[in-house]
Amino acid sequence: MSRPFDMELFLAGVLTGSHATRQRHVRQAKIIQAEIAGRWKRETPWTWQRKHVAWFLEHRLAERCEVTRYRYLLTVRLLARRLKKSWIFNRHANP
Repeated sequence: MSRPFDMELFLAGVLTGSHATRQRHVRQAKIIQAEIAGRWKRETPWTWQRKHVAWFLEHRLAERCEVTRYRYLLTVRLLARRLKKSWIFNRHANP
């Protein structure tokens, strides 16, 4: 029996800022994880590809305001840093 993936522990090495900011990044990373797991059955960030994260940013956040999309983009950058990936996402990809 495997334990559930601990996103807070996964991000611990790259999280900076105030407590509220760190908690927001963890909360948003869990939302990203749940959406990708629901769509592609990829349960952990280690199994994600760039296309999974791009799908989340482009399709799941399409109706959100620019500030929300930007904050999720910051969380995605932390995830990419933790995964040691060179993923680049355009801040203004959504209309």
